Amino acid sequence: MARMHCPAHPGEVLREFLPDDMSIAEVAVRLGVSRPHLSRLLNGHTSMTADMSIKIGLLTGTSPESWLINQVKWDLWQAAQKPLPKVERLQLSMAA
Repeated sequence: MARMHCPAHPGEVLREFLPDDMSIAEVAVRLGVSRPHLSRLLNGHTSMTADMSIKIGLLTGTSPESWLINQVKWDLWQAAQKPLPKVERLQLSMAA
């Protein structure tokens, strides 16, 4: 199976939306979050939450779902880089 590339963390994607002349502090005020929290998101040190995805969607005119989908893709890629755990598969019966 071909390995997919590492998707960008949502914070990295968000950086592309922010105007160059706008400070992180100003963006944080607009979002109603602390500057340290926004900084952690922008630097990939915290995950995109449903609440934050709604705020960012309103800020950028994008869908909250797109931000959460990006987070799930990033999380799955990160998890796939680790050895697979030993899990015994269920034996599903076809009887109804």
